[in-house]
Amino acid sequence: MADVPTKTARAEWGTRFGFLMAMIGAMVGAGNIWRFPYVMGDNGGGAFVLAFLVLLFLLAVPGLMAEVALGRYTNKGVIGAFREVVGRGGMVGFGVVVILVNIALMSYYSPVIAWTLYYAVHSLLFTFTATGFEAEAFMNGLFANSALMIGLHTVVMGSIAAILVLGIRRGVERIVVYAVPALVVALVVMTIRGLTLPGASEGIAFTFGVQWEYLTFSDTWIAALGQALFSTGLGWGIALTVGSYLREYDDVPLGGGVFTAIGESSIGILAALAIFPIVFAVGVDPDAGAGLAFVSLVQVFPEIPLGGLVAILFFVGFFLATFTSGLLITEVSVTTVSEETRFDRTQTTLGVCGVIWLLGIPSAYSVDVLDYLDFVFGNWGLPLATLAIIGIIGWVVGPKRIRMLAVNRNAGIYIGSWWDPVIKYVIPAVMLFIMGYFAWENYGTAEMIGGMLVIVLFPIIGYAIMSVVEGRGGQPDRADVTGGDD
Repeated sequence: MADVPTKTARAEWGTRFGFLMAMIGAMVGAGNIWRFPYVMGDNGGGAFVLAFLVLLFLLAVPGLMAEVALGRYTNKGVIGAFREVVGRGGMVGFGVVVILVNIALMSYYSPVIAWTLYYAVHSLLFTFTATGFEAEAFMNGLFANSALMIGLHTVVMGSIAAILVLGIRRGVERIVVYAVPALVVALVVMTIRGLTLPGASEGIAFTFGVQWEYLTFSDTWIAALGQALFSTGLGWGIALTVGSYLREYDDVPLGGGVFTAIGESSIGILAALAIFPIVFAVGVDPDAGAGLAFVSLVQVFPEIPLGGLVAILFFVGFFLATFTSGLLITEVSVTTVSEETRFDRTQTTLGVCGVIWLLGIPSAYSVDVLDYLDFVFGNWGLPLATLAIIGIIGWVVGPKRIRMLAVNRNAGIYIGSWWDPVIKYVIPAVMLFIMGYFAWENYGTAEMIGGMLVIVLFPIIGYAIMSVVEGRGGQPDRADVTGGDD
């Protein structure tokens, strides 16, 4: 009798808390700790928060529920989930599009994690409160040192690989259940310290005071839309992958939607509360843009009592936020590639992390390359991936079907029929609007050309790959499944 490969049971999250921390850990990253405060500062403080929360719960929460539900419904990674609902053939290539975008995203996000690691290490060395320290020269020196940046990028991807090799329970879950609460504690302590400073009340007023005129500006709503959709990672395959490891009785609407959105938005607001009271207490401009965390805030630490400890809280927390995001972003490709090939989890992890490391070298070498890729994939690549996932749910599976079979299964909150048109029409329309808006805003630029190439080439590549693979007999037999030996 011929030997038949045996499959072990697919890994699951060990606890509901682990699942929730994985969702929040995936969503909370540089977009919350770094981007949220400075975009908020540029767009009227409390008015931006109000617009952000409205769009978060109208669009991102229903979308996250859908993506988590698709993972739960299929119990597979991205490509396997697409195959489950569209059948074999080239259309599964839209799942490949999601993976290509995901790998491209992580290739330039790893150097961002490297920045936060470098700043976290120097906070522990009390560099920022040393005599003669200059924040802008320090940041420029880091970016100009290409060998150092590539080295830090290597450390980041090596660390992510070491954790992912251990699997879902022994690797990912063990990190996120400690890292996410540690991040929250760091921001809370930093907030409390900031509130004790003279003049901090102005920072509170800025954070929560609504400048109503900003709600009449289209720029405020565009910025809030981008923050609501992209800081949650909607449509990147993260929520789908996390959802594919759900246990039988876990709750999609609460855990995969509402709780995640509340946690994600709370940490963003908490980061603003941690930063703005300190910034206002020493008279720093709150709308300092992208340099708010890496330049303006760093200049503040020497001027406040216990500033060195506050710097440690902020930058260690910042690193934890970016690192857990990078961990879950990479897990999307590890899960999918491991399912679709004969490689075991260790081989897949090393291969995926190696590819990301190689593709990330240009972004580590030059911040200009990083900025270009971030703009291209942020405005065209990620909406394309979201269109692929939400489009499959809305137009192939059917929102009503997945709502009844997966979203409302063992749910503490019943999701009604209002959800169906949001998934089928509203979110895809918003994605098309984002791509069209930025194409119009950047017409004829190198950024727009790059975005158009992504939109055209990625689906062609995905369709061609899956047409060849599926034509040769499709998915090979596996001796094991993803998730490691959990």
